Amino acid sequence: MKLVTFAVSTPVGTFERLGAAVETPRTLIVDLNAAGAAWLERKGRSQNLADALLPPDILQFLEGGAESLDAAREALEFARTEGRGGPSAEFLDPKGRRVLYGENDIRLLAPVPRPPAFRDFFAFEDHALKGAARRGEPLSPSWYDQPVYYKGNHREFYGPGATVPWPSYTRKLDFEAEIACIVGRRGRDLSSEKAAGHIAGYAILNDFSARDIQKNEMLCRMGPAKGKDFANALGPWLVTADELGSPDELAISVWVNGEKWSSGRSGGRYWSFPTMLSHVSQEETVYPGDILGSGTYAGGCGLDLDRWIKPGDTIEIKADNLGVLKSVVGAPKASTHLKYAGKNTGASATT
Repeated sequence: MKLVTFAVSTPVGTFERLGAAVETPRTLIVDLNAAGAAWLERKGRSQNLADALLPPDILQFLEGGAESLDAAREALEFARTEGRGGPSAEFLDPKGRRVLYGENDIRLLAPVPRPPAFRDFFAFEDHALKGAARRGEPLSPSWYDQPVYYKGNHREFYGPGATVPWPSYTRKLDFEAEIACIVGRRGRDLSSEKAAGHIAGYAILNDFSARDIQKNEMLCRMGPAKGKDFANALGPWLVTADELGSPDELAISVWVNGEKWSSGRSGGRYWSFPTMLSHVSQEETVYPGDILGSGTYAGGCGLDLDRWIKPGDTIEIKADNLGVLKSVVGAPKASTHLKYAGKNTGASATT
């Protein structure tokens, strides 16, 4: 399945709902809670079970585990069968709620809009070597000892098509083309083998960076903080692990204003997602909805390319079987109290 979180406007306000994207060939969005209520009524069971099995919030849904995933597959198949007329067809659940939507009827948000935690790794050896060469030094042998990551801001996630802010304090805004895994089950002290079964699925991630500020922070042996915490983009959907299969041989490419800037493959990672998740879980509990980013490949960011985005640019990250994540770069605001903005324009940050 391709799980989405979407916003829909109603006469009594705008609501966030859990859905699944179906490409037929145009993209339709199925409201899983509404589809589940209609499916349960058809089976002669209480439609109220849909709120327990298929809650409209993705974090609650992931907490439901295999039972909720099975119910979602049943509800989705029911919607496909009953809704052949398309989104304009009169297909309502027992409470009179719409089940099917066209893309123009809703607004896609990040599939996990408010993850409990976000950790972004530095898992591509070619990107790490390129950063070391830029600094005129060898890559530290410690890089090979364990997968390293920073803890990002889990409260600043943008969905597909959203305008991402240009922070007032930076002169060098950058993107990073990444793949993220989303945790589906809580766990602690997981082996790599067990960790694989705790992954719900995968999505495209764009880790935005203020490279000049990031450089200052990391020269102080801290961070990144303000160099990263202002924005991350995720989407367009969460492809469940059973549908995607292996995340290790996906072609990835970056397009800016319709021009291809770079390409790579997810299989270039030195560290696997199960290994990264196992590492995080040592003496620490991971929760459904936690996001782990892979870091980017060599050439998957403007820093590696020495090529920089501008206000108004449109960035598209494409990945096999995961779709296209589009972001629009906003206009910079006037600088506020961070008076050092833009001093280090020769950024050479590493991640």
